[in-house]
Amino acid sequence: MDTTRSGRFLLAASARPRAGVLLAGCAILVAVLGVLFAHRSTADAFDHAVDSPVITVFAGHPVLALRLASPGTTAPAVVVSVVIAVACLITRRFRGGVLAVAAVPVAVGLCEALVKPLVHRTYIGQVVYPSGHTAAVVALAATVTVLLLAPPRPAMPSWLRTLILAVAYLTALAVVVGVIAMRFHYFTDTVAGAAVGVGTVCGLALILDLIPAVRPSWIPRRSAAT
Repeated sequence: MDTTRSGRFLLAASARPRAGVLLAGCAILVAVLGVLFAHRSTADAFDHAVDSPVITVFAGHPVLALRLASPGTTAPAVVVSVVIAVACLITRRFRGGVLAVAAVPVAVGLCEALVKPLVHRTYIGQVVYPSGHTAAVVALAATVTVLLLAPPRPAMPSWLRTLILAVAYLTALAVVVGVIAMRFHYFTDTVAGAAVGVGTVCGLALILDLIPAVRPSWIPRRSAAT
């Protein structure tokens, strides 16, 4: 097994079957919900029950709702992706760097270019299924989760890892609340968006782990004594 930092796998061998199952489950969820809501322009009873209280609570606070949704927009997502990628390069986790750079554009691309045109569910005249905002922020949270499954080198304190994950998940939750409050999406749009984000990261991690490790020329080789 390649144990150099540059060759570290994103997923342990024991985790890859679970990642494959999770990827398949996310794809099935997106497909099933897509069939149920294809070409619809109104909320079903479930979406109405979830969305209405959120919309009511934020009815007088549109600026707050917009700020909650903003981490799922392009600029913040790209900035966070670059920060994660740079951290991976500094620690010589090159597969992680590629995952960080690719996760958001692939997830959002799947939403915008593939699933939305196929399902064509609308909300106030806009095609909304699945939520690209949610896909982006959940893809970032899933990326961070994958990277923290294997402890960074040097080791990161467990409290810091927990804090990073908590911030990532709470940010994803805030985006879900924000896009519902702003009437950008139905709740089930965000569920499908989350599935796209998680499935994208699982799929990319599995693919990247198939690529043989290549040591860049600028990384010195360790002597046998070390």
